[in-house]
Amino acid sequence: MDFITKEDYINAVNIIMEPVRRALRQGGARPVYGSASAWYDDISVYCESFARPLWALVPLWHGGYGDEELKTLYREGLISGTDPGSMQYWGETGENDQRYVEMASIAYGLLFAPDVLWEPMNEKQRTDLASWLRQINAHSVCDSNWRFFRVLVNIALKAVGEAYSEERLSEDLTRLDEFYVGGGWYKDGMQNQKDYYIPMAFHFYGLIYSCFEKDNHAKRFRERAEKFAREYIYWFSRSGAALPYGRSLTYRFAQGAFWSACLMAGIKPFETAVIKGLISRHLNDWASAHILDNGGVLTVGYRYQDLIMAEHYNAPGSPYWGLKFFAMLALDDDEFWTAPAADMPKLHGRRLMREADMLVCREAGEVFAYPAGTHNELGCGHIPEKYLKFVYSTAFGFNVRYSSDSLPEAAPDSMLAFDVGGVYVVRRKNYSFEISENGLVVDWSPMDGIEVRTEIELSGASHIRRHEVRSEFDCVAYDCGYALAAADKDHCRAGADRTLAWVENNTARCEVSSVSGEGLSFGAAVNTNILSPKTVIPAIKYNIHKGRTVIETEIKVDFIVE
Repeated sequence: MDFITKEDYINAVNIIMEPVRRALRQGGARPVYGSASAWYDDISVYCESFARPLWALVPLWHGGYGDEELKTLYREGLISGTDPGSMQYWGETGENDQRYVEMASIAYGLLFAPDVLWEPMNEKQRTDLASWLRQINAHSVCDSNWRFFRVLVNIALKAVGEAYSEERLSEDLTRLDEFYVGGGWYKDGMQNQKDYYIPMAFHFYGLIYSCFEKDNHAKRFRERAEKFAREYIYWFSRSGAALPYGRSLTYRFAQGAFWSACLMAGIKPFETAVIKGLISRHLNDWASAHILDNGGVLTVGYRYQDLIMAEHYNAPGSPYWGLKFFAMLALDDDEFWTAPAADMPKLHGRRLMREADMLVCREAGEVFAYPAGTHNELGCGHIPEKYLKFVYSTAFGFNVRYSSDSLPEAAPDSMLAFDVGGVYVVRRKNYSFEISENGLVVDWSPMDGIEVRTEIELSGASHIRRHEVRSEFDCVAYDCGYALAAADKDHCRAGADRTLAWVENNTARCEVSSVSGEGLSFGAAVNTNILSPKTVIPAIKYNIHKGRTVIETEIKVDFIVE
């Protein structure tokens, strides 16, 4: 399916909104999309399920589209959700409350569609809504991209003529500036996290701010977004797929929201046709994935429904955060709607992103990212797998651990996994790293008693890993290659011969080899890979002796063109 005209994108939103409409009819301010839950309370789950579809509806309404029923359902839901006397009241908030996340999309509505959500309300209803939102000023928010939630709430209150906190606004904007590290990159909080929260949160919200405020902060947000775009484009494959890396991947096409926000804010780091191509191919890539259940609800997962890869903050309504992608619907008579979808501009085969602590290579139109692995503190689910593999790619995705009880259940693609007494452990701590255009050197540890220095020498999608292992005991290690899709339609084949192992399907071949190790291939536990439910991984097995052991593995990748 091609996404070219405004009608194409509106149709996509309408399809996604059908189960939302049904849930709102039944639940009002507390719609229900599924039976799973998250770490936060159920009222926050309801609030999230209600609010997140606004990320698509608000720009749709701003652009003059949208049906009256959804407008009415959302207006009535806001009224009952913020009325302390209502049975559907979303409640009083506390410190670092999940409901502050959802306040951001409501603020988005007050900023871009006040004629739908604010102006039809009576005085009491407006007072209730404003009072409920102002709770964010009385409490702390997480010291991260969450600061922007309070920024948006305050500029929204200001825009509709309600009392707001200039003190909180100034405090948060100052703090957000402190997270900026240069080259268009921020770090998301003090844990040095650099992932999709930079484009889909920091830059997205900063560009919204710049649409309504014209101060020096707004100027800097726009300048930084322009710089960031020159690097971020390297995260997208020729087919439109974005790099699977980091947490919150269940937000899916929010990966492309940055490009829409640029258009909404009137900045164009590339020609309009190039941005059109990025946006169109990205949504088309997601349209080919199995991301809706049989009722049309967006599922938790990545390319398919999969709770194994989820974080503890993924509730049934969480994936609707991805609807930020549709910010471009706020555009009315804009050249974006008539521009062709141009191909990717010519990009370098290798890009050192020093501020992101990452080296990115492009091979056969696919993206291969070699991060230093600087983020390993946040315990929200599968952090080692999402940040600490040797390489991430649009071609193969990555696997998450099902358990540590066996090699298939550990599923350690693109990692060096240690078998210590029947327990499989992978990199968990980073000590230091060096990164250049030629590769990386990383000092790390999977557990007490084992320390590793890994040198990675790059050749596009292929690379050589040299590991110096210092262990206090004898054990076994497996140096693993990419995980290749093994569904029936992929006709996967695998094999091993002494110091070599390989896996091949209809699109690619991965071969791993060594001088001293033993080749093998194994099927990963089902539903551990984020792209394909079934995968096979080639690996080299090494005997690690007490003291110092040096091993070297070559990982080769070839793409099959039929």
